[in-house]
Amino acid sequence: MSGDPTRVVIVGGGFAGYNAARALLRALPRRSSVEIVLVNRTDYFLYLPLLPEVAAAVIDPRRVTVSIPGTLRGVRFVLGEVTTIAPDEQRLSYTDAEGKPHELGYDRLILAAGSVNKLLPIPGVAEHAHGFRGVAEALYLRDHVIRQLELAAASDDPKERDARCTFVVVGAGYTGTEVAAQGPLLTRAIARRRRELAGQKMRWLLLDLAPKVLPELNTRLSRTADRVLRSRGVEVLTGTSVREATTDGVWLTTGEFVPTRTLAWCVGVRPDPLVDTSGFATQRGRLLVDTTLAVQGHPHVFACGDAAAVPDVTRPGEVTAMTAQHASRQGTLAGRNVAASLGYGRVREYKHHDLGFVVDLGGTQAAANPFHIPMSGWLAKIVTRGYHLLSMPGNRARTGVDWLLDAVLGRQSVQLGLVRSAAVPLDTTAPTRQKG
Repeated sequence: MSGDPTRVVIVGGGFAGYNAARALLRALPRRSSVEIVLVNRTDYFLYLPLLPEVAAAVIDPRRVTVSIPGTLRGVRFVLGEVTTIAPDEQRLSYTDAEGKPHELGYDRLILAAGSVNKLLPIPGVAEHAHGFRGVAEALYLRDHVIRQLELAAASDDPKERDARCTFVVVGAGYTGTEVAAQGPLLTRAIARRRRELAGQKMRWLLLDLAPKVLPELNTRLSRTADRVLRSRGVEVLTGTSVREATTDGVWLTTGEFVPTRTLAWCVGVRPDPLVDTSGFATQRGRLLVDTTLAVQGHPHVFACGDAAAVPDVTRPGEVTAMTAQHASRQGTLAGRNVAASLGYGRVREYKHHDLGFVVDLGGTQAAANPFHIPMSGWLAKIVTRGYHLLSMPGNRARTGVDWLLDAVLGRQSVQLGLVRSAAVPLDTTAPTRQKG
Protein backbone atom coordinates (compact mmCIF):
# COMPACT_ATOMS: atom_id res chain seq x y z
CA MET A 1 0.00 0.00 0.00
CA SER A 2 2.97 2.28 -0.62
CA GLY A 3 1.95 5.82 -1.53
CA ASP A 4 -1.48 5.40 0.00
CA PRO A 5 -2.52 6.61 3.45
CA THR A 6 -1.80 4.17 6.27
CA ARG A 7 -4.95 2.09 6.70
CA VAL A 8 -6.15 0.50 9.92
CA VAL A 9 -9.01 -1.97 9.47
CA ILE A 10 -11.15 -2.95 12.44
CA VAL A 11 -13.27 -6.08 12.09
CA GLY A 12 -16.35 -5.90 14.32
CA GLY A 13 -18.35 -3.09 15.89
CA GLY A 14 -19.21 -4.56 19.27
CA PHE A 15 -17.76 -3.57 22.63
CA ALA A 16 -14.18 -4.32 21.55
CA GLY A 17 -14.31 -3.00 17.97
CA TYR A 18 -16.30 0.15 18.77
CA ASN A 19 -14.01 1.13 21.63
CA ALA A 20 -10.92 0.34 19.55
CA ALA A 21 -12.09 2.73 16.84
CA ARG A 22 -12.95 5.45 19.35
CA ALA A 23 -9.62 5.12 21.19
CA LEU A 24 -7.65 5.15 17.93
CA LEU A 25 -9.46 8.28 16.78
CA ARG A 26 -8.57 10.04 20.01
CA ALA A 27 -4.95 8.85 19.98
CA LEU A 28 -4.19 10.11 16.47
CA PRO A 29 -3.47 13.77 15.61
CA ARG A 30 -6.37 15.58 13.97
CA ARG A 31 -4.69 15.88 10.59
CA SER A 32 -3.24 12.41 10.62
CA SER A 33 -2.88 10.55 7.30
CA VAL A 34 -4.15 7.36 8.93
CA GLU A 35 -7.40 5.99 7.51
CA ILE A 36 -9.57 4.05 9.95
CA VAL A 37 -12.00 1.55 8.43
CA LEU A 38 -14.52 -0.38 10.52
CA VAL A 39 -16.29 -3.39 8.97
CA ASN A 40 -19.44 -4.63 10.71
CA ARG A 41 -22.57 -6.62 9.87
CA THR A 42 -24.83 -3.83 11.11
CA ASP A 43 -24.49 -0.06 11.10
CA TYR A 44 -24.91 0.11 14.86
CA PHE A 45 -23.14 -0.77 18.08
CA LEU A 46 -25.38 -3.09 20.09
CA TYR A 47 -25.53 -2.57 23.85
CA LEU A 48 -26.11 -6.23 24.71
CA PRO A 49 -26.69 -5.93 28.49
CA LEU A 50 -30.08 -4.27 27.97
CA LEU A 51 -31.45 -6.85 25.51
CA PRO A 52 -33.49 -8.58 28.26
CA GLU A 53 -35.32 -5.28 28.78
CA VAL A 54 -36.07 -5.12 25.06
CA ALA A 55 -37.49 -8.64 25.21
CA ALA A 56 -39.58 -7.69 28.26
CA ALA A 57 -41.03 -4.60 26.51
CA VAL A 58 -39.41 -2.24 29.01
CA ILE A 59 -37.38 -0.23 26.50
CA ASP A 60 -37.60 0.43 22.78
CA PRO A 61 -35.17 -1.71 20.70
CA ARG A 62 -33.69 1.44 19.17
CA ARG A 63 -32.30 2.39 22.58
CA VAL A 64 -29.74 -0.43 22.53
CA THR A 65 -28.55 0.38 19.00
CA VAL A 66 -26.11 3.26 18.65
CA SER A 67 -25.24 4.46 15.14
CA ILE A 68 -21.62 3.74 14.27
CA PRO A 69 -21.36 6.31 11.43
CA GLY A 70 -23.19 8.87 13.57
CA THR A 71 -20.98 8.55 16.64
CA LEU A 72 -17.58 7.67 15.17
CA ARG A 73 -16.99 10.68 12.94
CA GLY A 74 -13.68 10.26 11.16
CA VAL A 75 -14.08 6.49 10.78
CA ARG A 76 -14.94 5.06 7.38
CA PHE A 77 -17.75 2.61 8.01
CA VAL A 78 -18.21 -0.46 5.79
CA LEU A 79 -21.42 -2.48 6.06
CA GLY A 80 -20.45 -6.08 5.46
CA GLU A 81 -19.24 -9.40 6.86
CA VAL A 82 -15.58 -10.38 6.68
CA THR A 83 -15.23 -13.85 5.17
CA THR A 84 -11.49 -14.46 4.81
CA ILE A 85 -8.19 -12.93 5.90
CA ALA A 86 -4.88 -13.23 4.03
CA PRO A 87 -2.22 -12.22 6.61
CA ASP A 88 0.76 -12.58 4.24
CA GLU A 89 -0.85 -10.23 1.72
CA GLN A 90 -2.32 -7.97 4.41
CA ARG A 91 -5.72 -8.17 2.77
CA LEU A 92 -9.17 -9.36 3.76
CA SER A 93 -12.34 -10.19 1.87
CA TYR A 94 -15.85 -9.26 2.88
CA THR A 95 -19.39 -9.57 1.56
CA ASP A 96 -21.57 -6.46 1.55
CA ALA A 97 -25.23 -6.25 2.55
CA GLU A 98 -26.31 -7.27 -0.96
CA GLY A 99 -24.02 -10.30 -1.11
CA LYS A 100 -21.36 -8.77 -3.33
CA PRO A 101 -17.69 -9.67 -2.57
CA HIS A 102 -15.06 -7.01 -1.91
CA GLU A 103 -11.43 -6.80 -0.77
CA LEU A 104 -9.64 -4.46 1.61
CA GLY A 105 -5.93 -4.02 2.15
CA TYR A 106 -4.57 -2.98 5.53
CA ASP A 107 -1.39 -1.83 7.25
CA ARG A 108 -2.76 -2.62 10.70
CA LEU A 109 -5.62 -4.96 11.54
CA ILE A 110 -7.70 -5.15 14.72
CA LEU A 111 -9.76 -8.34 14.99
CA ALA A 112 -12.75 -7.78 17.25
CA ALA A 113 -15.17 -10.20 15.61
CA GLY A 114 -16.92 -11.03 18.90
CA SER A 115 -18.90 -14.18 19.56
CA VAL A 116 -21.98 -16.16 18.55
CA ASN A 117 -24.39 -18.53 20.28
CA LYS A 118 -22.77 -21.55 21.90
CA LEU A 119 -24.32 -24.76 20.65
CA LEU A 120 -24.40 -28.11 22.42
CA PRO A 121 -25.11 -31.47 20.73
CA ILE A 122 -28.60 -31.84 22.19
CA PRO A 123 -31.29 -33.33 19.91
CA GLY A 124 -33.88 -30.82 18.78
CA VAL A 125 -32.27 -27.73 20.29
CA ALA A 126 -31.09 -26.22 17.00
CA GLU A 127 -34.57 -26.70 15.53
CA HIS A 128 -36.73 -25.58 18.45
CA ALA A 129 -34.66 -23.15 20.57
CA HIS A 130 -33.83 -19.51 19.93
CA GLY A 131 -30.73 -17.67 21.08
CA PHE A 132 -30.36 -14.24 22.59
CA ARG A 133 -27.53 -12.35 20.92
CA GLY A 134 -29.21 -9.65 18.87
CA VAL A 135 -32.08 -7.22 18.51
CA ALA A 136 -33.93 -9.57 16.17
CA GLU A 137 -33.81 -12.38 18.74
CA ALA A 138 -34.96 -10.10 21.56
CA LEU A 139 -37.86 -8.81 19.45
CA TYR A 140 -38.73 -12.34 18.42
CA LEU A 141 -38.86 -13.52 22.05
CA ARG A 142 -40.99 -10.53 23.03
CA ASP A 143 -43.50 -11.17 20.24
CA HIS A 144 -43.40 -14.91 20.79
CA VAL A 145 -44.28 -14.65 24.49
CA ILE A 146 -47.15 -12.26 23.76
CA ARG A 147 -48.36 -14.50 20.93
CA GLN A 148 -48.35 -17.58 23.15
CA LEU A 149 -50.53 -15.85 25.72
CA GLU A 150 -52.93 -14.64 23.06
CA LEU A 151 -53.20 -18.15 21.62
CA ALA A 152 -53.69 -19.55 25.12
CA ALA A 153 -56.49 -17.05 25.75
CA ALA A 154 -58.25 -18.23 22.59
CA SER A 155 -57.94 -21.95 23.43
CA ASP A 156 -60.48 -24.08 25.31
CA ASP A 157 -57.96 -26.93 25.80
CA PRO A 158 -56.46 -26.73 29.33
CA LYS A 159 -53.36 -28.71 28.29
CA GLU A 160 -52.68 -26.44 25.35
CA ARG A 161 -53.18 -23.36 27.53
CA ASP A 162 -50.71 -24.68 30.11
CA ALA A 163 -48.11 -25.49 27.45
CA ARG A 164 -48.39 -22.07 25.86
CA CYS A 165 -48.08 -20.41 29.26
CA THR A 166 -44.89 -22.33 30.12
CA PHE A 167 -41.53 -20.75 29.28
CA VAL A 168 -38.16 -22.51 29.58
CA VAL A 169 -34.90 -20.57 29.79
CA VAL A 170 -31.64 -22.54 29.61
CA GLY A 171 -28.53 -20.97 31.12
CA ALA A 172 -28.40 -19.21 34.50
CA GLY A 173 -25.58 -16.81 33.67
CA TYR A 174 -26.14 -13.06 33.36
CA THR A 175 -28.38 -13.15 30.29
CA GLY A 176 -30.46 -16.17 31.24
CA THR A 177 -31.01 -14.95 34.78
CA GLU A 178 -32.13 -11.52 33.58
CA VAL A 179 -34.46 -13.01 30.95
CA ALA A 180 -36.02 -15.34 33.54
CA ALA A 181 -36.36 -12.49 36.04
CA GLN A 182 -38.00 -10.13 33.55
CA GLY A 183 -40.25 -12.79 32.02
CA PRO A 184 -42.84 -13.18 34.83
CA LEU A 185 -43.28 -9.41 35.01
CA LEU A 186 -44.12 -9.32 31.29
CA THR A 187 -46.53 -12.27 31.34
CA ARG A 188 -48.21 -10.95 34.49
CA ALA A 189 -48.76 -7.56 32.84
CA ILE A 190 -50.25 -9.20 29.73
CA ALA A 191 -52.46 -11.58 31.72
CA ARG A 192 -53.94 -8.70 33.71
CA ARG A 193 -55.28 -7.25 30.46
CA ARG A 194 -56.81 -10.52 29.22
CA ARG A 195 -59.89 -11.63 31.10
CA GLU A 196 -59.61 -15.10 29.51
CA LEU A 197 -56.31 -15.66 31.33
CA ALA A 198 -57.68 -14.96 34.81
CA GLY A 199 -56.46 -17.71 37.11
CA GLN A 200 -54.15 -19.19 34.45
CA LYS A 201 -50.76 -20.20 35.86
CA MET A 202 -47.74 -18.63 34.18
CA ARG A 203 -44.85 -21.06 34.53
CA TRP A 204 -41.24 -19.96 34.06
CA LEU A 205 -38.32 -22.40 34.42
CA LEU A 206 -34.61 -21.52 34.60
CA LEU A 207 -32.25 -24.46 33.99
CA ASP A 208 -28.51 -24.77 34.43
CA LEU A 209 -26.09 -27.61 35.12
CA ALA A 210 -24.22 -25.35 37.55
CA PRO A 211 -25.03 -25.73 41.27
CA LYS A 212 -26.35 -22.14 41.54
CA VAL A 213 -27.59 -19.23 39.46
CA LEU A 214 -24.98 -16.70 38.39
CA PRO A 215 -22.11 -19.12 39.10
CA GLU A 216 -19.62 -16.38 38.12
CA LEU A 217 -20.62 -14.26 41.13
CA ASN A 218 -20.09 -14.72 44.84
CA THR A 219 -22.54 -16.69 46.93
CA ARG A 220 -24.30 -13.66 48.39
CA LEU A 221 -25.20 -12.15 45.02
CA SER A 222 -26.20 -15.55 43.68
CA ARG A 223 -28.56 -16.00 46.62
CA THR A 224 -30.04 -12.56 46.04
CA ALA A 225 -30.86 -13.40 42.43
CA ASP A 226 -32.17 -16.84 43.42
CA ARG A 227 -34.46 -15.30 46.03
CA VAL A 228 -35.89 -12.74 43.59
CA LEU A 229 -36.48 -15.40 40.94
CA ARG A 230 -38.29 -17.73 43.32
CA SER A 231 -40.38 -14.88 44.76
CA ARG A 232 -41.73 -14.35 41.23
CA GLY A 233 -42.59 -18.00 40.87
CA VAL A 234 -39.65 -18.96 38.66
CA GLU A 235 -38.71 -22.63 39.04
CA VAL A 236 -34.93 -22.56 39.42
CA LEU A 237 -33.61 -26.00 38.50
CA THR A 238 -29.86 -26.17 39.07
CA GLY A 239 -27.95 -29.28 38.10
CA THR A 240 -30.52 -29.72 35.33
CA SER A 241 -30.59 -29.09 31.60
CA VAL A 242 -32.42 -30.14 28.46
CA ARG A 243 -31.94 -33.69 27.19
CA GLU A 244 -34.07 -33.26 24.08
CA ALA A 245 -36.29 -30.58 22.57
CA THR A 246 -39.42 -31.36 20.57
CA THR A 247 -42.28 -29.45 18.97
CA ASP A 248 -44.47 -30.07 22.02
CA GLY A 249 -41.95 -29.49 24.81
CA VAL A 250 -38.61 -30.46 26.31
CA TRP A 251 -37.26 -33.54 28.07
CA LEU A 252 -35.12 -32.59 31.05
CA THR A 253 -32.04 -34.48 32.18
CA THR A 254 -34.09 -35.49 35.25
CA GLY A 255 -36.42 -37.48 32.99
CA GLU A 256 -39.32 -35.03 33.32
CA PHE A 257 -41.18 -33.85 30.21
CA VAL A 258 -42.23 -30.19 30.25
CA PRO A 259 -44.92 -29.26 27.71
CA THR A 260 -43.97 -25.85 26.28
CA ARG A 261 -43.78 -23.84 23.09
CA THR A 262 -40.90 -21.64 24.28
CA LEU A 263 -37.22 -22.54 24.68
CA ALA A 264 -34.85 -19.60 25.15
CA TRP A 265 -31.19 -20.60 24.77
CA CYS A 266 -28.88 -18.48 26.93
CA VAL A 267 -26.19 -21.09 27.58
CA GLY A 268 -23.21 -19.01 26.56
CA VAL A 269 -21.12 -17.91 23.62
CA ARG A 270 -18.26 -19.10 21.43
CA PRO A 271 -15.83 -17.03 19.34
CA ASP A 272 -17.01 -15.98 15.89
CA PRO A 273 -16.23 -18.70 13.29
CA LEU A 274 -14.04 -16.19 11.44
CA VAL A 275 -11.39 -16.83 14.11
CA ASP A 276 -10.99 -20.47 13.04
CA THR A 277 -10.61 -19.57 9.37
CA SER A 278 -8.30 -16.59 9.89
CA GLY A 279 -5.08 -18.61 9.70
CA PHE A 280 -3.80 -17.27 13.01
CA ALA A 281 -2.87 -19.44 15.99
CA THR A 282 -5.71 -20.07 18.44
CA GLN A 283 -6.26 -21.33 21.95
CA ARG A 284 -9.64 -22.95 22.62
CA GLY A 285 -11.05 -21.17 19.62
CA ARG A 286 -9.70 -17.73 20.55
CA LEU A 287 -6.78 -15.91 18.89
CA LEU A 288 -3.43 -16.20 20.66
CA VAL A 289 -2.20 -12.73 21.62
CA ASP A 290 0.41 -11.33 23.97
CA THR A 291 -0.25 -8.87 26.77
CA THR A 292 -0.13 -5.95 24.29
CA LEU A 293 -2.93 -7.66 22.29
CA ALA A 294 -0.66 -8.31 19.30
CA VAL A 295 -1.43 -11.61 17.54
CA GLN A 296 1.30 -14.21 17.91
CA GLY A 297 3.76 -13.96 15.00
CA HIS A 298 1.94 -11.00 13.41
CA PRO A 299 3.06 -7.70 14.96
CA HIS A 300 0.76 -5.65 12.70
CA VAL A 301 -2.35 -7.58 13.74
CA PHE A 302 -4.12 -7.04 17.07
CA ALA A 303 -7.08 -8.88 18.57
CA CYS A 304 -9.37 -8.12 21.49
CA GLY A 305 -12.66 -9.04 23.12
CA ASP A 306 -14.32 -12.45 22.88
CA ALA A 307 -12.24 -13.37 19.83
CA ALA A 308 -8.93 -13.09 21.70
CA ALA A 309 -7.28 -15.27 24.36
CA VAL A 310 -5.77 -12.37 26.28
CA PRO A 311 -3.38 -13.40 29.09
CA ASP A 312 -4.79 -12.38 32.47
CA VAL A 313 -1.79 -10.99 34.32
CA THR A 314 -3.81 -10.89 37.54
CA ARG A 315 -4.26 -14.68 37.28
CA PRO A 316 -1.08 -16.21 35.84
CA GLY A 317 -1.76 -19.01 33.38
CA GLU A 318 -5.36 -17.90 32.75
CA VAL A 319 -6.96 -15.85 29.98
CA THR A 320 -9.51 -13.09 30.48
CA ALA A 321 -13.20 -14.02 30.53
CA MET A 322 -15.53 -13.27 27.63
CA THR A 323 -17.29 -10.27 29.18
CA ALA A 324 -18.31 -6.82 27.97
CA GLN A 325 -16.13 -5.28 30.68
CA HIS A 326 -12.98 -6.93 29.33
CA ALA A 327 -13.97 -6.37 25.69
CA SER A 328 -14.47 -2.62 26.21
CA ARG A 329 -11.14 -2.13 27.95
CA GLN A 330 -9.24 -4.38 25.58
CA GLY A 331 -10.70 -2.53 22.62
CA THR A 332 -9.53 0.77 24.07
CA LEU A 333 -6.03 -0.59 24.61
CA ALA A 334 -5.91 -2.14 21.12
CA GLY A 335 -6.75 1.23 19.59
CA ARG A 336 -4.06 2.98 21.63
CA ASN A 337 -1.45 0.31 20.91
CA VAL A 338 -2.13 0.49 17.17
CA ALA A 339 -1.63 4.25 17.38
CA ALA A 340 1.62 3.60 19.29
CA SER A 341 2.80 1.20 16.59
CA LEU A 342 2.34 4.08 14.12
CA GLY A 343 4.42 6.44 16.26
CA TYR A 344 1.72 8.07 18.39
CA GLY A 345 2.15 7.16 22.06
CA ARG A 346 3.69 4.08 23.63
CA VAL A 347 2.67 0.44 23.74
CA ARG A 348 1.11 -0.76 26.99
CA GLU A 349 0.14 -4.15 28.40
CA TYR A 350 -3.38 -5.19 29.29
CA LYS A 351 -3.95 -5.40 32.99
CA HIS A 352 -7.44 -5.06 34.36
CA HIS A 353 -8.71 -5.77 37.84
CA ASP A 354 -12.33 -6.80 38.14
CA LEU A 355 -14.42 -3.77 39.10
CA GLY A 356 -17.51 -5.78 39.94
CA PHE A 357 -20.69 -6.66 38.08
CA VAL A 358 -24.33 -5.63 37.88
CA VAL A 359 -27.39 -7.78 37.20
CA ASP A 360 -30.79 -6.19 36.55
CA LEU A 361 -33.56 -8.43 37.91
CA GLY A 362 -36.48 -6.33 36.69
CA GLY A 363 -38.94 -4.23 38.63
CA THR A 364 -37.18 -2.65 41.60
CA GLN A 365 -34.69 -5.50 42.02
CA ALA A 366 -31.05 -5.91 41.06
CA ALA A 367 -27.83 -7.43 42.34
CA ALA A 368 -24.51 -5.62 42.14
CA ASN A 369 -21.03 -5.62 43.62
CA PRO A 370 -19.30 -2.40 42.53
CA PHE A 371 -15.69 -2.48 43.73
CA HIS A 372 -16.66 -5.79 45.39
CA ILE A 373 -19.24 -4.21 47.69
CA PRO A 374 -22.31 -6.52 47.50
CA MET A 375 -25.66 -4.75 47.08
CA SER A 376 -29.27 -5.72 46.43
CA GLY A 377 -32.70 -4.09 46.16
CA TRP A 378 -33.20 -0.41 45.35
CA LEU A 379 -29.58 0.60 45.95
CA ALA A 380 -28.34 -2.08 43.56
CA LYS A 381 -31.00 -1.00 41.05
CA ILE A 382 -29.74 2.60 41.11
CA VAL A 383 -26.14 1.45 40.72
CA THR A 384 -27.07 -0.93 37.90
CA ARG A 385 -28.97 1.63 35.87
CA GLY A 386 -26.35 4.28 36.52
CA TYR A 387 -23.65 1.90 35.30
CA HIS A 388 -25.57 1.15 32.11
CA LEU A 389 -26.17 4.82 31.35
CA LEU A 390 -22.48 5.60 31.82
CA SER A 391 -21.42 2.63 29.69
CA MET A 392 -23.71 3.35 26.75
CA PRO A 393 -22.04 5.43 24.02
CA GLY A 394 -25.38 7.02 23.10
CA ASN A 395 -29.18 7.04 23.62
CA ARG A 396 -28.81 7.67 27.37
CA ALA A 397 -31.62 10.22 27.63
CA ARG A 398 -34.00 8.11 25.54
CA THR A 399 -33.25 5.03 27.64
CA GLY A 400 -33.86 6.96 30.85
CA VAL A 401 -37.19 8.22 29.48
CA ASP A 402 -38.23 4.65 28.61
CA TRP A 403 -37.44 3.53 32.16
CA LEU A 404 -39.53 6.40 33.53
CA LEU A 405 -42.46 5.62 31.23
CA ASP A 406 -42.32 1.95 32.18
CA ALA A 407 -42.44 2.84 35.87
CA VAL A 408 -45.36 5.27 35.43
CA LEU A 409 -47.43 3.77 32.60
CA GLY A 410 -46.42 0.12 32.57
CA ARG A 411 -45.20 -1.85 29.59
CA GLN A 412 -46.83 -2.15 26.19
CA SER A 413 -48.01 -5.63 25.23
CA VAL A 414 -48.67 -5.54 21.50
CA GLN A 415 -47.03 -7.83 18.97
CA LEU A 416 -44.96 -6.00 16.39
CA GLY A 417 -44.79 -8.99 14.05
CA LEU A 418 -41.45 -7.88 12.62
CA VAL A 419 -39.42 -11.04 13.25
CA ARG A 420 -40.61 -14.57 12.55
CA SER A 421 -39.04 -17.77 13.84
CA ALA A 422 -37.23 -18.64 10.59
CA ALA A 423 -35.39 -15.29 10.69
CA VAL A 424 -33.59 -16.09 13.95
CA PRO A 425 -32.35 -19.71 13.84
CA LEU A 426 -30.17 -20.72 16.76
CA ASP A 427 -27.36 -22.06 14.57
CA THR A 428 -26.33 -18.79 12.99
CA THR A 429 -23.38 -16.41 13.07
CA ALA A 430 -25.41 -13.30 12.37
CA PRO A 431 -28.87 -13.33 14.00
CA THR A 432 -29.23 -9.56 13.68
CA ARG A 433 -28.75 -9.43 9.93
CA GLN A 434 -31.82 -9.75 7.77
CA LYS A 435 -31.53 -10.63 4.09
CA GLY A 436 -33.35 -8.70 1.41
